[in-house]
Amino acid sequence: MVQEAVFEGSLQWAGPSPGQAFSYDSFDRTTHLQFAGGAVAQASAPAAFNGDDSRLNPETLMLASLMQCHFLTFMAVASKSGATVLSYRDSGSGRLAMKDGRMRYVEVILRPAVELADPVHMARLATFHDKAHANCFMANSVNFPVLVQPPAA
Repeated sequence: MVQEAVFEGSLQWAGPSPGQAFSYDSFDRTTHLQFAGGAVAQASAPAAFNGDDSRLNPETLMLASLMQCHFLTFMAVASKSGATVLSYRDSGSGRLAMKDGRMRYVEVILRPAVELADPVHMARLATFHDKAHANCFMANSVNFPVLVQPPAA
């Protein structure tokens, strides 16, 4: 396993629209994100913070990062355990709230629904999720609870 990895990206903001005053309420929050390897995205702030909900934003990217990390770690755990994954979907939610005088993520809930080929492996599904959660890089990097709540079997 890799002991250290570095990830690089860039963010570019086009500047104010011609003739538009620059103020908190009026500046365009759209940015262009680009990462090593070629991944690109247009981002903004959420509409609740004067942005554009049709674009990625820090809040949705945080949630996406946690969902994707759990998925990838789960798939590694399942495959190394000999299980065949037939389907995987997740419905996550993240909650921002004031804590210690600052707005921050206070909780994320992941709701992965997984179907495995073998009923014997389905009996180990909770263990696979527990191992995935314990080893998810992103969940191990945040200072708020990340709860994994698969549907009841």
